[in-house]
Amino acid sequence: MTDRFADGNPRNNDQGAGEHRPKEPEGWQGGDLAGLRAKLAYIQGLGATALWITPPVANQWLDPTGRHGGYHGYWAEHFMKVDRHLGTLADLQGLSSDLHRAGMFLVQDIVVNHTGNYFAMKPGHAAFLTTPPVARPSQWPFSLNDPRRAADRRAGIYHWTPDIGDYNDPLQEATFQMGGLDDLATDHPTVRQALRRSHGWWIRQAGVDAFRVDTAFYVSPEFFADFMHARDAAAPGIAEVARRTGRRDFLVFGEGFASDAPGADAASRRIESYMHDAAGRPRMNGMLNFPLYRTLGDVFARGAAPAQLAERLRVQQALHPRLHWMPTFVDNHDVDRFLAGAGEPALRQALLALMTLPGIPVIYYGTEQGFTEPRASMFAAGYGSGGRDRHDTSAPLYRAIAAMTALRRGDRLFSRGTPTVLAANAARAGALAWRSDHEGRSALVAFNTADTPTLAVLDTGLAPGTRLEGAFGLDGTPAPLSVGAGGRVVLELPAQAGRVWKALPGGQAEAMPTAAAVVLDPLPAERFEADFTLTGTAPGVRELRLVVDGDLTRAQTVRPGADGRFSARIDTSAMTDPALVHEVLAWAGGAAASVPRGFQVALPWKTVADVEDPAGDERWAYPTDPSYAPRPMDLRRVRVATAGGALRLELTTAAITTPWKPPNGFDHVLFTVYIELPGQTGGATVMPLQDGGLPEGLRWHRRLRVGGWTNVVHDAAGATATNEGRAVTPAARLQVDRATNTVSLVLPAASLGGLSSLSGARLYVTTWDYDGGYRALLAQPEAFSMGGTPGGPKVMDASAVITLP
Repeated sequence: MTDRFADGNPRNNDQGAGEHRPKEPEGWQGGDLAGLRAKLAYIQGLGATALWITPPVANQWLDPTGRHGGYHGYWAEHFMKVDRHLGTLADLQGLSSDLHRAGMFLVQDIVVNHTGNYFAMKPGHAAFLTTPPVARPSQWPFSLNDPRRAADRRAGIYHWTPDIGDYNDPLQEATFQMGGLDDLATDHPTVRQALRRSHGWWIRQAGVDAFRVDTAFYVSPEFFADFMHARDAAAPGIAEVARRTGRRDFLVFGEGFASDAPGADAASRRIESYMHDAAGRPRMNGMLNFPLYRTLGDVFARGAAPAQLAERLRVQQALHPRLHWMPTFVDNHDVDRFLAGAGEPALRQALLALMTLPGIPVIYYGTEQGFTEPRASMFAAGYGSGGRDRHDTSAPLYRAIAAMTALRRGDRLFSRGTPTVLAANAARAGALAWRSDHEGRSALVAFNTADTPTLAVLDTGLAPGTRLEGAFGLDGTPAPLSVGAGGRVVLELPAQAGRVWKALPGGQAEAMPTAAAVVLDPLPAERFEADFTLTGTAPGVRELRLVVDGDLTRAQTVRPGADGRFSARIDTSAMTDPALVHEVLAWAGGAAASVPRGFQVALPWKTVADVEDPAGDERWAYPTDPSYAPRPMDLRRVRVATAGGALRLELTTAAITTPWKPPNGFDHVLFTVYIELPGQTGGATVMPLQDGGLPEGLRWHRRLRVGGWTNVVHDAAGATATNEGRAVTPAARLQVDRATNTVSLVLPAASLGGLSSLSGARLYVTTWDYDGGYRALLAQPEAFSMGGTPGGPKVMDASAVITLP
């Protein structure tokens, strides 16, 4: 985000419209193209081979309220001019030349769906809005935008439509205004030609090497076949413009903000439809891999079972012929920073996954400096910088990312390889491993996503005796391995490990010793409602360990009898999800491990509290945007159930809405739940980021922040008014019932300290709304801000304090 990265020319910061507000996140900060040029060595030092910049085009500087700035570049007023805050065309040309001399590429963000917010269509009338620096776009035909003029309306450059009210309605998504931004009629030949001409200009004039297309889902897939491949002498398709400048494989990748829940692939199929039509003909030649983004976060940040990522890898390989051209990422400017809901070890794992999987890894600026705020500044004078420049090449994450990019760039096995999943824990955080293959060579990549050591038994598909040389490790280069009989490798992986090995080419496979035979008897059932007994045989083995779901910390030590027989009781008290398939195996050390046995557990849940909350008792005024009219923050009921140390909350509100199509299935309400655990000391009374304190002497040990786009559990360690505490996994498992307006949150005992009972726990549930942070509370409500007493508690509605019997 150019405005937030580096200020190379302070003279262009303030253009006199009140837009330069470096103490406010909504204002222009001062970053510019000159700053990017000055920091190019910093970017290159990360190992980056391309720089993706937000749109440099001349922009609407302030929205009609005057509060929010167009610093990000997505509110165009002229598609063929550089915004004065960022510099000049010569500055952009200089940046392009600098990059090319360094062997790097320039990727420019573009918008084809809309311009800035210059007019509004209201019931019964049209309003023309005046904002700096110009009253309307200054570029023809986009200047034909006054809905009060019959000639402008007849020109048909825009869809003369109101704001989107339902993002699930395809017609509204394609033709209505997104957040007030004036929607272009992208099916109109004049609009299509103007957009091709405008964006082709940047390739010819500035030497741009690739485009990222914002809000691609708000334009039809068919538009992009024309945008890329139109045969128009006056304004040829982008692929032809690029070809004439010597760019034979010009990458255009779109933003399709959608992701799939486990077991689904509709979003992935829609994304693919923007790259190829049903007959396989090309449209764009890449799309951002949002489904992978979601699953990386679920598995590495939120503690979901690695089997979810294994499924995602299989699905994307089946659906996307150009998978290796799809940019991959762990966060960006529209979502929470990864570190806003997870620790640094989890981030390092997710980044190593990016660097060893198909796709084009993207690092969002500030990740390498440990940023937690989505759009904080990297320079001292900018908002969120902490008053100091943040271009620190000695920062631990900077060095870690540089080492990972060196791994990827040093061997095409990682940038061109195809992964085959070898292990993926299906029941809890734990082992995840794949073999990557390219041109007859192989690498082994293994993770432990749990915060305790795990056991991984891998059938590698490699020849017995194959030597695996350590290539990279988050905790240091791993020791070499030898593949055992049957191609098996058994790994003991430390907590939150990430390790990479390469199979040495050629050579004579070593003879491998035969491992002891360890066999588990068939289980007495496939599904249990209580503990059960496991039996097996391990002749000649003095001692073995029974490992459930890979968890070595809780593994039982068993000594077989003289006849080699053994038995043990399997504890199921923490297994609360009947849909999960657990695995148990017997391990005698080294490669001596049994074939695992799978089973399921369905423990009974007991409802322990059912509390009604009055209707219409919200504390503050709702935002004025019509999508808040159903009152989604009005809490109506809290039901609490427990199963041992696990917790289920069923939160009912006045309405479940999905206006922005959130991945978690509900929007315009954030639940912040505070939990005081029984028998625990310490805790906190502060309500982080909510400007308030807990009632009735409550002290929280766990805090849930759950909304349409976020799902995080924190403990109270380090919590302050501005610090949410330490992230804890796994996060809540979510389920939405729109028929009853209920969101269910399930937390396993592992998230709550591993207690056997929650009797005596106390809970407090609050509602608000969230967009990269708790939304503002102003004196008067605005479109997406609450109205009331500024500085008051950011609590729209709240339950009573609930004590569990």
